[in-house]
Amino acid sequence: MKKSLLLFAILLLSLPTFAQTRKSVSILGDSYSTFEGFVEPSTNELWYYAKPKQKQTDVNNVQQTWWHQFIKENGYRLEKNNSYSGSTVSTTGYQGNDYTSRSFITRMRDLGSPDMIIVFGATNDSWAGSPLGEFDWSGSSQGDFKSFRPALCYMLSYLKDRHPNTEIIYLINDGLKESVTSSIVEACKHYGIPYVQLHDIDKTAGHPNVNGMRQIADQLTQALK
Repeated sequence: MKKSLLLFAILLLSLPTFAQTRKSVSILGDSYSTFEGFVEPSTNELWYYAKPKQKQTDVNNVQQTWWHQFIKENGYRLEKNNSYSGSTVSTTGYQGNDYTSRSFITRMRDLGSPDMIIVFGATNDSWAGSPLGEFDWSGSSQGDFKSFRPALCYMLSYLKDRHPNTEIIYLINDGLKESVTSSIVEACKHYGIPYVQLHDIDKTAGHPNVNGMRQIADQLTQALK
């Protein structure tokens, strides 16, 4: 009896330690990574809802999202999901509007203290036709962030400096402009950040559906192996 109680006590004491050892993951993304009730800040605009528009997507459960599947199946835990529908890495959005408040370079400061950061962005820079600009390898905070390349450099440089012991991974959407895709690859190589080039993702209205979400999770997991 005493041995059973002792083992039970040891198990209880070990549970918090086990939880703390699980790798935490933060997401810095756009519409592809949103879901109602699971994005911070809660004021961020969404694409995926528990009751979605049928023509928009068949994703209606957070467990169907790529990031939830990836985190759950690999034994991680979610630190923070700071994703914003329609957001650009640069500060130039659709119709040339100022997207500073929703941009990746603004939200990158609010990711918590994770063990892993997954950046999934640039889709809207590609779709909106944001200006490319020139690479600024200094990662200067005074760059021309209306343009994609200097904003991208600033973001990757900042994330590496702010989270020096954190694994950073860049997910690259398929179907982007070649100039955007090649810019991400070049910048990731320069800063030593691993990237995963997605391919053949199943989409509805330009966004991953249930099958597409599964494909993203699988391709990310396979790449990390």
